[in-house]
Amino acid sequence: MASTLTIRGVERRFDKTLALQATDLAVAENDFITILGPSGCGKSTLLRIVAGLDHPTAGEVLLDGRAIHGPGADRGMVFQSYTLFPWLTVRENVCFGLVERGMPRAQQLEIADAFLNKVGLRGFEHHYPKQLSGGMQQRTAIARALANGPRMLLMDEPFGALDPQTRELMQELLLGIWEAEKKTVLFVTHDIDEAVFMGGRVVVMSARPGRIKLDRTVELPHPRHYSVKTTPAFAELKAELTEQVRDALSIAELTSLANRIRFLRSWLSQLLGSLPAPEEMTGRNEADKAFDKLVKSRFPMLATKEGELVRLQAGV
Repeated sequence: MASTLTIRGVERRFDKTLALQATDLAVAENDFITILGPSGCGKSTLLRIVAGLDHPTAGEVLLDGRAIHGPGADRGMVFQSYTLFPWLTVRENVCFGLVERGMPRAQQLEIADAFLNKVGLRGFEHHYPKQLSGGMQQRTAIARALANGPRMLLMDEPFGALDPQTRELMQELLLGIWEAEKKTVLFVTHDIDEAVFMGGRVVVMSARPGRIKLDRTVELPHPRHYSVKTTPAFAELKAELTEQVRDALSIAELTSLANRIRFLRSWLSQLLGSLPAPEEMTGRNEADKAFDKLVKSRFPMLATKEGELVRLQAGV
């Protein structure tokens, strides 16, 4: 199947910090892809690059074969924070993009009211954002994004600030809209249950610098009801993804620990003049062995298999 979106060799650096390693991802028409990973792994950075709100240091992103260089009406974005215009009513917020496109007023209202009905906000057209709950504000944001008829919907933890009950209702609402509208969706989340329940594919990213370490198809039927979360198939996939995310978190913690150890070793070397800095080491003397013993007794995770690379990086 031909790809609607192609992410090819996309890398992002901030000064000297590599936030996102060269990343490849092919997204087909009507795919609903959820993206999981530890904080700081580049999930939102990747989404912003696809949205045209950020630019890759290397690589390219193609939508329908055309390179993305900036924001466009072909991609609708929904953020975690509420991004409605407080001085506009619910209906006027949904109409905003249609007004900018110069669409006739009658057509604007027809489209806006249709999507407000789909997200369950009929009767709230004339309310202002401050009069709505958090869930209702996100429904309005989703209606606004869909009203412009985008090829893709890009969602950056859109339900992260909602209470658990509202979050589950919003998940079912969005899935129902996706099943009806058949939009292509990239959905960033930290919630593994949400990733499995919502996604047709789940992409797991490694710790920074981020890369895609797993691309897993979700073999659960549609339409999906919340009761699918109690099935063995759901539990099995959740367990697999939990392990993948925990591994990513462990590497992130170990890498951070390695950096602290390197700093400590250099500091002690300068202070005492008895321990060589890692870049100056030419052999293993008694002071090195004593330091290694101290570090490994204080930080037992360094004795794990995942700690091997970290020990080498830290000079331990």
